[in-house]
Amino acid sequence: MLSSVTGIPAGVRGIVAAAAVLAAGAAISLGLFGPTGVARAAPSSASASAAQVADLATGRNLFLQSCASCHGAQGQGGPSGPSIENAGAALADFVLRTGRMPLADPAVPMQRGRPAFDDSQIRALVAYVASLGSGPAIPSVQTTGADLAAGQQLYTANCAACHGAGGAGGTVGRDVAPGLDQADPTTVGEAVVTGPGPMPLFAFSQQQLDSLAAYVVSLRSLPHPGGLQIAEIGPVAEGFLAGFVGIVTLLAVARWTASGSVEEDAATDESHERTT
Repeated sequence: MLSSVTGIPAGVRGIVAAAAVLAAGAAISLGLFGPTGVARAAPSSASASAAQVADLATGRNLFLQSCASCHGAQGQGGPSGPSIENAGAALADFVLRTGRMPLADPAVPMQRGRPAFDDSQIRALVAYVASLGSGPAIPSVQTTGADLAAGQQLYTANCAACHGAGGAGGTVGRDVAPGLDQADPTTVGEAVVTGPGPMPLFAFSQQQLDSLAAYVVSLRSLPHPGGLQIAEIGPVAEGFLAGFVGIVTLLAVARWTASGSVEEDAATDESHERTT
């Protein structure tokens, strides 16, 4: 029987409608209609979750290979290394990105060096260590527009005694307080919020942290209007060296003057003897 509206048999219209529904479903599943609707958000979330799981799995494998022998399989620590269960992403990123970990010998102090892992491996390790406990996250440090004067005050009051007035380090030993010439803003922030090694933990506001990091970075181009800086340690070392050099110079001049006087006296005596 023919339809009174279209003139197409009803059975044919049913087949066409079913085909249209199937085609629309295929187009939606293939993403031909673009990123519209709520249904399109699900694959993105699923992909992000899958990437996080993959990072954690990769990080765990790397941790078991390179870190667990000292810190334990779950970061609980052991005879050769402390617990890092609550180290957090900040401390893990700090020691891995600056090459301080892993140590070839647990008895050797941490020192800055070349990273043992590439960026993707570091991200995976950081993600795994962060998952072990509730340590601090990697701080977001912004130095653009920061207050350098406030940063200098914070540095002088809290950092200069160990890292030196100019950030050269070594005031209390380079193993304790290294130089800051390679420290980027994120590294400064991570050190402040975690207190690695013998460094104390500081509780600065975000504004203070930004100002301090900006000042530390500015130390790389610190002007020297007064002349040569002695390892950027400060005026005490420079004054001592100046005094030492001055005293030695005076002694040398005095010795030279005295020897010249003795030679003149001897020549005078010899001339007098010949005359008499």
